[in-house]
Amino acid sequence: MSIEIQEILGGKQKRLFIHLPARIHKGHSNWVPPIYMDERTYFNPKKNKSFNYADTILLLAYKNARPVGRIMGIINNRYNESHGESHARFSYLECWDDPEVATALLRAVEEWAGKKGMVKLVGPLGFSDKDPQGLLIEGFDEPIVISTNCNFPYLPEFLEKNGFKKEVDLVVYKVDIPDQVPEIYQRIHDRVLSRNNLLIREFTSKKEMRPMIRPVLQLMNDTFQDIYGYDDMTDKEMDELASRYLPVLNPEFIKVVENDLQEPVAFLIGMPDISDGIRKSRGYLFPFGIFRIIRAGKRTKQLNLLLGGIREDHRNHGLDAVMGTRIIVSAHKAGLEYVDSHVELETNTKVRSEMERMGGKVYKRYRIFQKPIRI
Repeated sequence: MSIEIQEILGGKQKRLFIHLPARIHKGHSNWVPPIYMDERTYFNPKKNKSFNYADTILLLAYKNARPVGRIMGIINNRYNESHGESHARFSYLECWDDPEVATALLRAVEEWAGKKGMVKLVGPLGFSDKDPQGLLIEGFDEPIVISTNCNFPYLPEFLEKNGFKKEVDLVVYKVDIPDQVPEIYQRIHDRVLSRNNLLIREFTSKKEMRPMIRPVLQLMNDTFQDIYGYDDMTDKEMDELASRYLPVLNPEFIKVVENDLQEPVAFLIGMPDISDGIRKSRGYLFPFGIFRIIRAGKRTKQLNLLLGGIREDHRNHGLDAVMGTRIIVSAHKAGLEYVDSHVELETNTKVRSEMERMGGKVYKRYRIFQKPIRI
């Protein structure tokens, strides 16, 4: 049967693009659907400002008139210009265990990118590293958390058969939360705050958090400059990111360190794992999904770390221990038992050594692939 690749131009096909993974992963116990309200916003150029600085293409694969796969191609012009690159990206690749479908989708994006003058194709990688990135290559039996990809083992094999090689790996640590704050952490916590005239801000409501959103995300812009795939956010993109995650964030797991000018110099954002609630709600917040998600966050034993950063002039001063101490205290109050570190670049030795000092073990690994474009 021949494979037909179609570019998505209308709303009906876009809905099919968004919901196709639910068919592919039917019966896949670890798969977590996206929150579909967010997905519709993400793939809408009128609402997602990232489309303003990127060339994109959405493709569906059909076999015998049946949809059997999808892929997105992205050329982040803003990132390419600032980094002196001519790279295209692929993301949101999904298909059944059919190498011909995967090959057709990848070649279609490669041809599209080559015609636009790109010399390299990398992925999975979205508009920025804030989007799900990499394919799972280790830890297939482990649970998937929000903002990370879930895939079957055959998908990275298909990429390798199509000439893709490793660009960079990302690792995820599992860390047991200790029964009490380690004494060395408590000593560092007390010393750092008292000697450096710093204040750690904690929150009890989302209303308290709102004024800190832009300052913290601006700090993220400043601290993430050298992270692979990261692209600065505009004010509008900050607001969009906040509106996407604020409804499901728990204020108790957001820590911000301020200096004497009330400027944020470090931050850590975590959240109790809500994957089970999203799975039970099938990705729909309404009418009852939001309650299942809230309930899952209260019942889970896992804390997911999402984002964190320290301003360059405050690094190596113990602020990671300060925020870690406060997170441990909050986790104990909530009855949590272990931490998922979220994805960390394998080359980020500073964060990795901190995770390992706390007894963390790598239990999942993701890979971003690359291939020279020869069109």
